[in-house]
Amino acid sequence: MLLGTWQPAGMAAWQGEQRTITPRGALGADERAVIELFERTRDSVVYISTSELVQDFWTRNVFAVPRGTGSGFVWDEAGHVVTNFHVIQGAARATVRLADGRDYPARLVGASPAHDIAVLRIGVAFKSPPPVPIGTSHDLQVGQKVFAIGNPFGLDWTLTTGIVSALDRSLPAQEGGSIVEHLIQTDAAINPGNSGGPLLDSAGRLIGINTAIYSPSGASAGIGFAVPVDTLMRVVPQLIRHGKYTRPALGMEVDAGVNARLSRLLGIEGVFVLDVAPGSPAAAAGLIPLRLTPDGRMAAGDIIIAVAGKPVDSVARLLARLDDFAVGDVVQIGLLRGGQRHTVTVTLQAEN
Repeated sequence: MLLGTWQPAGMAAWQGEQRTITPRGALGADERAVIELFERTRDSVVYISTSELVQDFWTRNVFAVPRGTGSGFVWDEAGHVVTNFHVIQGAARATVRLADGRDYPARLVGASPAHDIAVLRIGVAFKSPPPVPIGTSHDLQVGQKVFAIGNPFGLDWTLTTGIVSALDRSLPAQEGGSIVEHLIQTDAAINPGNSGGPLLDSAGRLIGINTAIYSPSGASAGIGFAVPVDTLMRVVPQLIRHGKYTRPALGMEVDAGVNARLSRLLGIEGVFVLDVAPGSPAAAAGLIPLRLTPDGRMAAGDIIIAVAGKPVDSVARLLARLDDFAVGDVVQIGLLRGGQRHTVTVTLQAEN
């Protein structure tokens, strides 16, 4: 009771007296620009949830169970949605949720595991959200501001900001034996669930699709990667038209395992030509495959060491270099033949 009657000086100010609110003032121009960018783009970003079919061991009944979540964005007014391949990989069903809360079943239009890109489609018997404006990635500079919108950890429509930390990074693709080239590195926070969401420049244009993070803990460590929009512009239209991406090729046989063993054995970095298809661009250019000598020994033929002046040290790197071009393009191939450097001109064909 004595404690209840004791009141030090100034106690009156602690007993529920209203504080005066300090006026905020106008938002800064940079803050207003970011808010406008988010409001303008939010409706074009979608939340993707997937499920897989599981059969009950005892009843043999098949039912759907949740598998995972991710992000995506509206590509065009026909209802196509672009996301990462790994977001929908192995799923039996996918549902796309729009920013206004409507859910739509999606069907898979096409996918390119080598680029970690997939295209879904939802019905368009309603007013489709606006597509994300398309930008360019070949002219990006380290230090540019970037903005990522996605659904990390299921927390829908989250905006994170950062800069372009580095350019032209490379990572192994979801599909073994290939490399995704020209990735954008950013320090904008990207976490599980952000995959498939758009990476935007300060004008609100699409410059990439968030695809991976480097993190020992599985959460954002300030190193994220995005497939550049220039790659999307090459791959997505093919997926929409044909349901698959057709790589440009030389028309020759290579093998990653054999190549690695030959490289170690001979101490040469490059891609060993194992066989050349008749009538192929490689045959027209006169490429010489691996062959047996009359005494039964194996003799190396041509070894590809460069494509368009860029070095090639593995089968995965060769495929990635060729992927910078289109079917019908003419490219210069650097090779070793009998220990001497040569350059041949090849017109790329569609991969069989």
